[in-house]
Amino acid sequence: MTAVVAPPVARLAALPGVSTASRVAAQAERARVTGRVLPVAPALAELLPAAGLRRGSTVAVHGGTSLLLALLAEATAAGSWAAVVGMPSLGLAAAAEYGVDLGRVALVPRPGAELPAVVAALLDGVDVVAVHSETVQTAVARRLSARARHRGAVLLSFGAWPGADVELSCRYSAWAGLEGGYGHLREREVTVRARGRGAAARPVTVSLTLPGPAGSGVGRAGSGATAGLVSTPVASPLSGRAAAGSPLREEATA
Repeated sequence: MTAVVAPPVARLAALPGVSTASRVAAQAERARVTGRVLPVAPALAELLPAAGLRRGSTVAVHGGTSLLLALLAEATAAGSWAAVVGMPSLGLAAAAEYGVDLGRVALVPRPGAELPAVVAALLDGVDVVAVHSETVQTAVARRLSARARHRGAVLLSFGAWPGADVELSCRYSAWAGLEGGYGHLREREVTVRARGRGAAARPVTVSLTLPGPAGSGVGRAGSGATAGLVSTPVASPLSGRAAAGSPLREEATA
């Protein structure tokens, strides 16, 4: 009798905790269809393992509020509720320009010492909770991530967050729109690098424009995503200051 030997890929896929690319893609699609993943703009989808904001996950955003707003836009436009905690300088006009439905966003700009309790309560009933991580202690951060997993909410951190499932880091280049020293700021090229745990362990880098073409929330600047690429940051001439005529207020990089 001749023994049948399974191909190496099949043997690997049979091991606990190992998935093939097609299986991961199928799981992501099932999660999206069943509502376990909140939508994001197509330009952002390939930065996230589930092609969206997976319920129960924690995503940390480094480098500026533009990306945070872009992540909130598609979910709120599709009917999800969001809350922003501890970010009193967040520009609502800019949020609307990025496509955020302000009618579905709760703001708690200055929670003070009650920030952990406020975030925990919001995670119980809101789809996406964005929070400034500056004053959150490590033990508290881990408890809030656990609560998000248990409640099926998405926790978006502006700044470093211990144990985040995905970390998105931004590097900005110059604004476009100022020719000859005058004009209106139209868009800014941004390089976003995603890394994390599990399915997000392999770094992915994408070049985007924020805001996107014709005033849209986010667009693609490059030809595609590249795995494992570490980009070289390009200094911004604005240095966190808004130029005259700019419709947006960009927060200085963290």
